[in-house]
Amino acid sequence: MKLGLIYPHTELAGDPAAVRQIARAAEELGYDYLLSYDHVLGASHDREPKLRGPYTEHHPFHDPFVMFSHVAAITTRLELVTGVMILPQRQTALVARQAADVDLLSGGRLTLGVGTGWNYVEYDVLGEDFKSRGRRLDEQIAFLRALWRDPLLSFEGTFDNADRVALNPRPARPIPILLGGFAEVALRRAAKVGDGFIFADGAADALAQFARLRELLADFGRNDEPFEARCNMLRDKSPADVAARACRWAEAGGTHAAVNTTGMGLQSTEQHIHYAAEVMKAITVGARV
Repeated sequence: MKLGLIYPHTELAGDPAAVRQIARAAEELGYDYLLSYDHVLGASHDREPKLRGPYTEHHPFHDPFVMFSHVAAITTRLELVTGVMILPQRQTALVARQAADVDLLSGGRLTLGVGTGWNYVEYDVLGEDFKSRGRRLDEQIAFLRALWRDPLLSFEGTFDNADRVALNPRPARPIPILLGGFAEVALRRAAKVGDGFIFADGAADALAQFARLRELLADFGRNDEPFEARCNMLRDKSPADVAARACRWAEAGGTHAAVNTTGMGLQSTEQHIHYAAEVMKAITVGARV
């Protein structure tokens, strides 16, 4: 099983030096990938309809594609994972171009995790429709893959249309597209068209969701296909408990697990790195036992 580190955007005050320090440390400590959340904008919650997500205007986020372009230049093997990017609030062709370039410039290290999100204010400001986000995401996945694959294509959809266009240069390989979310519809979408799923254990029960996803994969006849089961481990605090959670995830058939350093009371970049090192040490010791 591969291990990742979730970049703690909200606790590092948008410090660019922290991006460099944590990315380099993740690679040096032996982590396989760096995962980034995504929000273009924060918004105050004193509005109707209510915003019910965990972030406000006070929480900083870097753009994943821009951040990963920088990280790609200062690392050599770290996989770069969006977990998840809110795809329906973005222009599909522009995401195709940006993702292709990050993948090309990093030597094929991008994995694109996508979802629908919860912040309707971002959709409004970006000029996209919040209510149709699920249907748009389904179409966008097909359009992205076509843009990355075909030297010249036409595409006719409900939300995107293209007449004999080309993405040039295209990525050298199919960029993996993973889904994320908490609802049944997200699991079903992943089982139908995804290359994998990113679970958020703590926000939901990842093991229960994984069992349900296996049923859905069987329903779609995909039991024998490669499929990534990635767990963002948000539930546990101590390094020993995180290591135990990673072990249980691997035993359940999980392919990837990402370590979370947010919400631990850590006050500096160095403390986040130290905690990541302690978790890696606990996992390594547990693997030897």
